Amino acid sequence: MPPKAPGVKPGNSANKKAASAIKNVAQNKKAYHDFFILEKFEAGVELFGTEVKSIRQGNLNLKDSYCMVKDGELFARGVHISPYEKGNIFNRDPVRPKRLLMHKREIMRLYGRIKQDGLALIPLSVYFKNSRVKIEIALARGKKLHDKREAAAARSSEREIDRVKKMHNA
Repeated sequence: MPPKAPGVKPGNSANKKAASAIKNVAQNKKAYHDFFILEKFEAGVELFGTEVKSIRQGNLNLKDSYCMVKDGELFARGVHISPYEKGNIFNRDPVRPKRLLMHKREIMRLYGRIKQDGLALIPLSVYFKNSRVKIEIALARGKKLHDKREAAAARSSEREIDRVKKMHNA
């Protein structure tokens, strides 16, 4: 019989379920190219039924999306959720602003950082966590052109080093 891990009760299926409960739907890969990611946050998304069904099918695009604070509430703009095929009259506008659900304290702290430091809130990914749609947003600083060139040069040199190591080891 295997030894018990501390704090884990045998036969507790919640521990097994927690590891497999996250299903990634979409990622904003361009955000990592255009921004330095400083901090990451998780927020819920206020959606309608047909939007959730469309997201389950993978009809979601985060490219050129951003978040903003308006009247003490956090909104994601530019998030495109394609209309659900079988949704008929219940479909919503694909690019309508989506309200993000976070604690008021967190929203006000983010708002202060954005206004003071000239940072931006960028959606990084959308995923299902225990059947709820969550969005990972990041507090980010924009990269200048020379920063992007440095990152590209570093990536290419790293690839070259790996290629040479692989050739010498083989």
